[in-house]
Formats: sequence, C-alpha cells, structure tokens
Amino acid sequence: MEKPKSKQVTIYLDENIHRALKLKAAGSDRSISDLVSECVCNLLADDQKSMLAFEAQDYEPVISYEELLNELKSDGKI
Repeated sequence: MEKPKSKQVTIYLDENIHRALKLKAAGSDRSISDLVSECVCNLLADDQKSMLAFEAQDYEPVISYEELLNELKSDGKI
C-alpha cells in the first residue's frame, strides 16, 4: 500500500506543549509529525462519528406553536 502524500504545514504550540510532545516523540520512537497527524486524524474521526450519531437520532416532528395549541384544544387538553 502506498503511503499517502504529506503536506508541510506550520503550527504554533505553547512551548510547554511542544516540550512534552518532543519527549513523547522521543520516548515512543516516533516523529512529532506522526504524533500530530495521528491526533488530527483521531479528532476528525470523532467528529465524523458524532455527526453520524446526530443524524441517526429520531427527532419529534417540528410543528408550530399555533398547530400545537390547536392539537391540544382538539384533544380537550386546554
């Protein structure tokens, strides 16, 4: 399988976050770029899952206030 093309970008991190990321990369024998790419992919995947869950929800039909009052009146509730 061919490795996807990469695009070089510039990001700005808090210096303490950058230090922690450098240590994490060194300790896991990975590059900072690999770690950041993985995190971004995970974030996007979470967003996609959330969107699918949102779309799958079963919502009550939307009716106007006037329609609701008329329905309550016809049902003898008001």
